[in-house]
Amino acid sequence: MNELPVWYDGKKINEVAFCQEFLRVHPMVCVKGSFFTVDHRITDERELRKRIYDMLRSYDRSGVAKHVDGLVEVLRSEAYLEDLPVQTDRIHVANGTLFLGGGFTEEKTFCRNRLPVCYDPAAMPPLRWLQFLSELLNGEDIPTLQEFMGYCLLPTTKAQKMLMIIGKGGEGKSRIGVVMRALFGESMVNGNLTKVETNRFARADLEHVLVMVDDDMKLEALPQTNYIKTIITAELPLDLERKSRQSYQGELYCRFLGFGNGSLKALYDRSDGFFRRQIILTARRRDKDRIDDPYLSEKLIAEKEGIFLWCLEGLQRLIAQNYAFTISDRARENMREAVSDGNNAVEFMASEGYIELKADEEISSRQLYSIYEQWCTDNAMKPLSQRSFWLFLSENQDTYNLEATNNIRLPDGKRVRGFWGIRSVLPTIL
Repeated sequence: MNELPVWYDGKKINEVAFCQEFLRVHPMVCVKGSFFTVDHRITDERELRKRIYDMLRSYDRSGVAKHVDGLVEVLRSEAYLEDLPVQTDRIHVANGTLFLGGGFTEEKTFCRNRLPVCYDPAAMPPLRWLQFLSELLNGEDIPTLQEFMGYCLLPTTKAQKMLMIIGKGGEGKSRIGVVMRALFGESMVNGNLTKVETNRFARADLEHVLVMVDDDMKLEALPQTNYIKTIITAELPLDLERKSRQSYQGELYCRFLGFGNGSLKALYDRSDGFFRRQIILTARRRDKDRIDDPYLSEKLIAEKEGIFLWCLEGLQRLIAQNYAFTISDRARENMREAVSDGNNAVEFMASEGYIELKADEEISSRQLYSIYEQWCTDNAMKPLSQRSFWLFLSENQDTYNLEATNNIRLPDGKRVRGFWGIRSVLPTIL
């Protein structure tokens, strides 16, 4: 007769003893409800439940599903670890640990993110990847992508930027996401930026994630931008919520990478804070004579060890630049166009024949907004609300050398709000 396991007396399961034996065979820790092995974070607990079931089925033949559920919860307590450190001085890879200060060890420890790519300093240069990028992006923008992909290797938000690559369609932008999945594995998720803002459970899905890729950014303006801006610059724990669980404080370091046919827009947010968190690259137009390679993704993934070294080079350059990205003149112009497109008050302030920026001049708020409405009518544009318009001017006083005041004198002697440093060049509008 086979000897019974220590956790089973022939009638009942000793749950604590079972979990101790399970962890001996399958070492893991549980941090804030999530299980981690030395190789990866367990994102799908069905595999874990299957392993528990395999150990039980020879001894427990009644109510097995209920017992499996109960053991998973006991396992959370038995494997409990208060936290795993956020380590920005090393990268955990499939074959060990790479230290940014120099050195590599094959030793593995429990960590938040282990990449499914091996560190091989002798890996061949990723020639097909570099060719692909030369066909996709202008040469001066490739270092920006290299630095951003390298930035995503570390759990940090020090650069405080998201990256968007926009084009007309068909350029092959999504292949970058395919390659990143091969590099980052479960430390990357595909998602939707709008959902991050509007779904209260979406932020928790970004916990323990290095990068989220939005492969098809919607052209509709975001109804709000508070969460995205906060995550991009997060330095403190954020309030996270999962279904059927009480909200809790979690540390997010997820970066955003988006692909689409247009830049990201906000329905109401015209602030500098929204735009300065973005880097916008433009994909080159697809060559009409180009013959697409149906095996391109497989060929790029085959170079992932070399691509990892390429990303590492970008990370090291970014760190040397104090987390300031290499930004081309083209990318800067993309940003100026995005700001203007998302906020026509920018274009109005640069217009001629309506206003003039001039020291010692003044204008009332009502008069300035009326002139702006006239400019919008003349240019077939929809004006911002008065609140959005004044908020934009107030936040950009230094840019236009303006000074907000409540001491503008009207012809009838009334004193009203307005600005110093600007005047109308249209016939008087009260």
